Amino acid sequence: MDAVTSGHAAALWVGLHLILLLVLSLLVVRQRRRHKVALGDGGVPELAQAIRAFGNATEYVPAAMVGIAVLAMVDAPPLAVHLTGFLLFVGRGLHAFGLSRSGGASFARSIGVTLTWLAYVFASVALLFYAIA
Repeated sequence: MDAVTSGHAAALWVGLHLILLLVLSLLVVRQRRRHKVALGDGGVPELAQAIRAFGNATEYVPAAMVGIAVLAMVDAPPLAVHLTGFLLFVGRGLHAFGLSRSGGASFARSIGVTLTWLAYVFASVALLFYAIA
């Protein structure tokens, strides 16, 4: 079997993040059906939380996926791609979990956003390094 390349690592994390977005989307649909709300949140807190969990992920994940793809394009080590993908995936998962439990502040949301920002910082620094190296 060939060694894992940056492209393989990127494919793994993009695939996992697409699944995460799909799951979060399905959770919105489930709440819409449960509460018979076709548009907006209908004033239903559970639906509002599901919408925000999905919306928040769609605000952070696409830009990070571009970063992961470019890391692979510049032949960054697979470890750099895996670290970025892992931090983001765990961060977005924890954030969505925390938000689905409560609309207020929570430990899971705090850790989730911190890990997300760490993924952004790491990818940004790595991309700048490879841009000037």
